[in-house]
Amino acid sequence: MKSTILFIILLSAEISYAQQFQTDSLLKVLATTNEDTAKVKLLLVLSDNYNRYANPDSIFLFANEALKLSQSARYQKGEFESKKRIADYSWTVGDYTTAIKLTLPMLDYYRQQKDSMNLLFAYMNLLNNYRDQGDYKEALYYSLEALKLQHQLTAFGLGMGNAMAGSVYYEMNKLDSADAYLNKALSYPPDIDMGWIYLIAGRIQAKMNNAKTAFKYFKKSIDSLSSINNLKDLAGAYVSIGQLYNESGYIDSAIHFGSKALDIAQQKKFNNELLQSYLLLANSYEKTDTKKALDYYHQAMNAKDSLFNQEKQRQILGFKFNEELQRQQLEKAQSEYNDQIKIYILLAALAAFIIIGFILYRNNRQKQIANALLHQQKEKVETTLSELKSTQSQLIQSEKMASLGELTAGIAHEIQNPLNFVNNFSEVNTELIDELAQEVDKGNLEEVKAIAKDIKENEQKINHHGKRADAIVKGMLQHSRSSNGVKEPTDINALADEYLRLAYHGLRAKDKSFNATLKTEFDGSIGNINVIPQDVGRVILNLFTNAFY
Repeated sequence: MKSTILFIILLSAEISYAQQFQTDSLLKVLATTNEDTAKVKLLLVLSDNYNRYANPDSIFLFANEALKLSQSARYQKGEFESKKRIADYSWTVGDYTTAIKLTLPMLDYYRQQKDSMNLLFAYMNLLNNYRDQGDYKEALYYSLEALKLQHQLTAFGLGMGNAMAGSVYYEMNKLDSADAYLNKALSYPPDIDMGWIYLIAGRIQAKMNNAKTAFKYFKKSIDSLSSINNLKDLAGAYVSIGQLYNESGYIDSAIHFGSKALDIAQQKKFNNELLQSYLLLANSYEKTDTKKALDYYHQAMNAKDSLFNQEKQRQILGFKFNEELQRQQLEKAQSEYNDQIKIYILLAALAAFIIIGFILYRNNRQKQIANALLHQQKEKVETTLSELKSTQSQLIQSEKMASLGELTAGIAHEIQNPLNFVNNFSEVNTELIDELAQEVDKGNLEEVKAIAKDIKENEQKINHHGKRADAIVKGMLQHSRSSNGVKEPTDINALADEYLRLAYHGLRAKDKSFNATLKTEFDGSIGNINVIPQDVGRVILNLFTNAFY
């Protein structure tokens, strides 16, 4: 309770009088509430009392307090509601790994609850995170899943769902598809939050070289986002219009909007927008002030490093400079210097000409140094990206080997059964041979023949179970070897049955208290299918293991 009051004291300077009044009233109720579930609900209301795009830290503080209380009280609904707000906060500040980790478990929960609106939120949150970290295939999957709920959605859901699908196609550079989805989004009633939709529409038009239409959408976006104090998307809108001004040659306007975006991103810790602001300012100053451009490129590198540290296992995007653009910029700069030289020759004496020549030499020298530093930074980022891709490949291989390791207990169990038969029949044969010797001494041929027959049958059983153990080992070696990508005829029924038993016994080896009833119904007519058994085997193993958990 004391910690919650402290949160409000720290945040009181950031909220309006009306919000403060409502917050203080809720805190008074919270102070007199003893039931944990009621406290969680009040904390969630307090969290919702803030604009998530303007005061994300405030939302996180209350939601985190609600999460801890929900977990201690075993209040599942409160736990999911708290995690939903923390996941949204994590995406807002660029912590994509935490956002995805918190959101994925929500899918099954909301499906079970038949909660379409919260399921839509989960899809959109995953879409945002995968899109912003560059995994467009996964982002597109969740955008299409969200649109499948369209018959259950409001105008807001339909508008945002189509706009988000369009934003993914925009990032994939499939502009026709992106434009089609945005036109659908714009066709819904304007009483929903249209600011972000206008922003994506503007970006698509800008990339389609429709600058006039793009400026129109960007200005409408800025007006709409400002009216609802959506600072995160407002910073993105400033960056987008600044980029368009920069491309159109209006450098001062580009720097103006880049600076406004930077102020918001720094104040609110919007890491993705912070990176984009630095890049915009670096590109803008590159044409007028090389030193400032270099400084902003360095800050952009630091922002990108911070963003990727939060993502952990995602790839790092390097800074890439357009060599042709650099060449044109250098030619333009040289042309400007030449014009200056001609003007100074006409207006000044020989002394002035010498001074100007010295200034030109110094400026060229600074440009060369700056370009050399930029080139070094580019090579460094490209090297880091290459190393990251190599590490990613190693992690994928390690994950596959870890999956194989989980089979060890199951394999041991499968082999142990035939080995037990081999040992038991071997012991029985030893005793029968002793009896055989006794009966031979007695001359009892009938008994000798009967014992010999038993020994032969036992030997056949030993041979059968030995071959069974051998088949299990060969089968596991076949499935565990590295995939060569070549499909081969495979008995899917046998493969599924084998991995079912291995997954079950492997889990039993870890947890003796675990138990499950296994019931199989195979299609006997399916025959062999051309697949890559190693890869399919890992998929089946993961499905069974997840089902057991």
